[in-house]
Amino acid sequence: MSAASDRRWLAFDTSTDVLSVGVARGDQVWTQTLPGGAQASSGLIPAVLAMLVEADMPLASLDAIVFGQGPGSFTGLRTACAVAQGLAFGASVPVLPIDTLLAVAEEARWTQLQSGTLAPDTELTVLALLDARMDEVYSAVYRWQHLPQTSQGRWQEAAPLQVSAPERVVMPAGQTVLQAGNAFTAYGDRLPPVNPGGLRCDALPTAAALLRLAPALWAQGQAVPAEQAMPLYIRDKVANTTAEREAMKAQALDAKMALAKASTQP
Repeated sequence: MSAASDRRWLAFDTSTDVLSVGVARGDQVWTQTLPGGAQASSGLIPAVLAMLVEADMPLASLDAIVFGQGPGSFTGLRTACAVAQGLAFGASVPVLPIDTLLAVAEEARWTQLQSGTLAPDTELTVLALLDARMDEVYSAVYRWQHLPQTSQGRWQEAAPLQVSAPERVVMPAGQTVLQAGNAFTAYGDRLPPVNPGGLRCDALPTAAALLRLAPALWAQGQAVPAEQAMPLYIRDKVANTTAEREAMKAQALDAKMALAKASTQP
């Protein structure tokens, strides 16, 4: 296991139409954005292996494989979980599942911080929203709390994950809220209006956001064995069909075989 200053992570998210991959070694970060959706299942493993080579980080040297566990596209979540399982089993490393809406909140916070819209010590409430298709959105509320004695902060869940029609999304009462996600183009006029002082920004659950979240979640003991890399579904569909389970097994096997092949190459 790496020292805290040299933690090594692989992160990816396939929950939306964008495939986001990243690796980190200490303060060094490499990221890549590729087409997601149907292309994620074929593009994820090659992208991961190429990025690990670029960063000169063997898979077995990782502290954990970090992935967006959902909610999101059923196919995308199965892909992420299967690849995380296969690679983690093959390299004997744990996995670190992270809620995709938390990653949306973190990406929005970071974007606003980098643009100068937010000060580093700003307390922040984020309503994270992802297009769930079928005329619905996934939503959750998170609060960012600045820790005065440090230069860091922490996220706290203020309202649980849910899926609903856009009109049924509830804004936190008495809060200046940043609405963030990818649901505004499709459902903007059906979502709660922006409250005074609040704003909206487009944001996705990126690998970079997952990598920023990973150290704190790791310290909280959120890493689990590879077999516990499971999708987080919050729709009525809460279990995989037999065909879907077989597809996940096949993708996990593909990941293990790709790792084995890569390890034999000079």
